[in-house]
Amino acid sequence: MNIVGNNKRKGEKPIPDDIENYLNDAQQVELNTIEKFGWSLKFIRRPLFQDNIVVVANPDGSSFGILEEDGVLNLQPDIEIRI
Repeated sequence: MNIVGNNKRKGEKPIPDDIENYLNDAQQVELNTIEKFGWSLKFIRRPLFQDNIVVVANPDGSSFGILEEDGVLNLQPDIEIRI
């Protein structure tokens, strides 16, 4: 995972108000589980014509991961995160 500066968000909220429309059941269950350990949803990347990418962070923000479609927390995703 690469973290770079340069926020390219285009007027969208990083976390939509209706997250249940962006996460499937497995992702919602896993998010509820990891939140008990201090992890939090940071944003949902919503690329056109592609699957959503659900990005979470550990309590101190030093580690990021993605919630895969099957609900697995991937701590070594192959994505670039802009901050």
